[in-house]
Amino acid sequence: WLALGGAALGAAMLPGQAFATLSTPRPRILTLANLNTGEYLKTEFFDGRRYNKDELSRLNHFFRDYLANKIKTIDPALFDQLYRLQVMLGTNKPVQLILGYRSVDTKNEMRSHSRGMAKQSYHTKGQAMDFHIESVQLANIRKAALKLKAGGVGYYPK
Repeated sequence: WLALGGAALGAAMLPGQAFATLSTPRPRILTLANLNTGEYLKTEFFDGRRYNKDELSRLNHFFRDYLANKIKTIDPALFDQLYRLQVMLGTNKPVQLILGYRSVDTKNEMRSHSRGMAKQSYHTKGQAMDFHIESVQLANIRKAALKLKAGGVGYYPK
């Protein structure tokens, strides 16, 4: 899930459709800013032939549950989707991460203080993120994410 803005993008992918635009091997680079921790990351997580394990580890740390300081392996398909989304939108502006991985304990604690939070969340599986991209309208991010047909899209314009 990509949560748009929040927007949300999920990593449940259909192999044929999901990788159609990735069929030509080339490096995949993401530039991200974590709005909660102030961290910034630019990473080439895929070199055109294979994933870079060290860079995936850096991304896992970047997407960690910062409240509990817990790290989970994030599904690389989520990074592929995010890369494809940026290509589709024609932007290289940093993706501003609002929420990546959320541990079950943190989610349950937050649910106890808030109404409307989902009981089940792809965030706890390392398969979802909430984000926005500076100077890109949320509605345009949503449209592009839906065109990917690669997972769920949440849209939270307020």
